[in-house]
Amino acid sequence: MLSRVANNLFWMSRHIERAENTARLLDVTYRMSLLPYRILEPGQSWAEPWALPLVINGLATAYYERYPGALGPDDVLRFMVFDAANPSSIYACIHTARENARVVRGAITSEMYEDINAFWLELRNRDYAGIRTGGLSEFFDWVKMRSHQFRGVTFGTSLRDEGYSFTRLGTFIERADNTARLLDVKYHTLLPSVADVGGAVDYYQWGALLRSLSAFDAYRKVYRDVIMPRRVAELLILRDDVPRSLHACMNEIYEILRDICESSSREVERLAGELHAQLYYGRTEQIISLGLHEYLMGFLEKLGALNDEINRHFLVPVYPQQQAATARR
Repeated sequence: MLSRVANNLFWMSRHIERAENTARLLDVTYRMSLLPYRILEPGQSWAEPWALPLVINGLATAYYERYPGALGPDDVLRFMVFDAANPSSIYACIHTARENARVVRGAITSEMYEDINAFWLELRNRDYAGIRTGGLSEFFDWVKMRSHQFRGVTFGTSLRDEGYSFTRLGTFIERADNTARLLDVKYHTLLPSVADVGGAVDYYQWGALLRSLSAFDAYRKVYRDVIMPRRVAELLILRDDVPRSLHACMNEIYEILRDICESSSREVERLAGELHAQLYYGRTEQIISLGLHEYLMGFLEKLGALNDEINRHFLVPVYPQQQAATARR
């Protein structure tokens, strides 16, 4: 496969996944901001939930350059949803994904292009005032469902060739990156005081984290107990039966790279295998003893090294400035 084609397919799927992840994060942040004041008491480390989407995506500096002054929910939502100058906004992600798909229309099915093009055209006709009136959660659900629909169309219509492999690879690289960042930032911001453990604050904090990764129901089925930070970490890092866990993502990434790597790209396969083995043989006790933040930063560093090797061996930077802006490293 031509590197140019692989590059566009890889980034097309990464941007679709990033748009969905942003919608998930903003939806949970919005719902948390609606909690009664008696639960969100001033002085708590998480009392300003609208800072989290900016911190997780590494966009705090860019936001304050664009919106100097106090942090406000309307400004954050405009910045993260419709700001074309923000490469990680939902608007910018879907536009970039559609442009990548347009460039390689011959490498994807007509159903895939029609679906992503319709997604873009409908999003382009929306504005902030409209989604505020129609309901923010309804809009975020729409973004998530369109992302699910695109993956379903891809799965149901694509030839199982190298193009399909690079499309899936982009999805799971982006998903693993997002899960690690979200867990790291939320873990440190949501650590409750001793008085809050087991209470309403504790429940809402960790429930919000699980819901942002569609893992709340999975937690209840697996543990059938109160939500505990240690078990949340175990669920979202080591369990491979949770679709957005790090282990599940690395299962997919390693399998894909084993299929497409050749003798000249064995370093890519080795790095993926090393990261996969770390999760496959990992234990919760080891993670806790090392420190969750340190473990997740190490994971992101290795994932970044793997991403660099994938780019060096397989991809061509068709849009170098744009990709440099959107690669959250």
